[in-house]
Amino acid sequence: MSGMSSVSGTSSSSVSGTSSGVSAKRSASGAGAPAGRRRFPKLGWNLLGLLVFVIAGFPVYWMLNTAFKPAKDAIDPDPSLLPTGLTLDNFRRALDIADFWGPVGRSLIVSLSVVAIAIVVGMLAALAISRFAFRGRKVVIVGILAVQMVPLVAMIIPVFLLLNDLNQYDKLSGLIITYLTFILPFTVWTLRGFIVNIPRELEEAAMVDGCSQTGAFVRVVFPLLAPGLVATSVYGFIQAWNEYLYALMLLSQEHQTATVWLGNFTTKHGTEYAPMMAGATMMAVPIVALFLLVQRKMAAGLTAGAVKG
Repeated sequence: MSGMSSVSGTSSSSVSGTSSGVSAKRSASGAGAPAGRRRFPKLGWNLLGLLVFVIAGFPVYWMLNTAFKPAKDAIDPDPSLLPTGLTLDNFRRALDIADFWGPVGRSLIVSLSVVAIAIVVGMLAALAISRFAFRGRKVVIVGILAVQMVPLVAMIIPVFLLLNDLNQYDKLSGLIITYLTFILPFTVWTLRGFIVNIPRELEEAAMVDGCSQTGAFVRVVFPLLAPGLVATSVYGFIQAWNEYLYALMLLSQEHQTATVWLGNFTTKHGTEYAPMMAGATMMAVPIVALFLLVQRKMAAGLTAGAVKG
């Protein structure tokens, strides 16, 4: 009897050991499978991000490559992806072919003026829409969205006739007013999203402590709104700086901006691609410098208003 019990005990222990080993293998394989499945989607997203980066960055690389290569290589029917020689002659040619600093200065005046006016007016309008209830509030919000849906090309003739009647044709002030028609609505809508994300209780607590409504906004809301102001300002500056069509139609050659200035490289004899790319590179410097100065605030501002709207 004791022998039989020992045999049964041994067999039961071996069976339990075998089952536990099988279960351990199953658990190990089950744990490894999701990790493998997770690894491949992550690799796919990384490859997709790399592809997007290459597609978006190749034009910038080609602009720099053409700007620094000799002019004869820029029109080579079999161009090289890698730079074969570096030269600064294209930049000298770009500065000599036409006045460069005049158009750049006018573009700076227009862009900075548009950003300053849009930020001040847009912030006040966004504050009113997000914090106060008034009759026609929804109509205003729908109107802001509707204005952004109108193609800019469709407004060229009406804008031209209106500015001509107001004696604002071929003036920088007229161009500033025109740019505000499509930059200001976006500014209002974007800043509204940032203000809505700021809890109203913070203002109420400040007013309980003795601040007026204006003081609560200046001391509480405005500092929290700074990243959104920076992100919106950068967008408005880029829009005004890169705009070409209205600057071409509403300004003469004497008052042309930097984007129109690039057209001087296209003549009846052909296009000087290397100097044009050199001019485009110089035009990109203010945008890059601005982004480098405000990149931290810009990164915070791009995500701060993305939760509620």
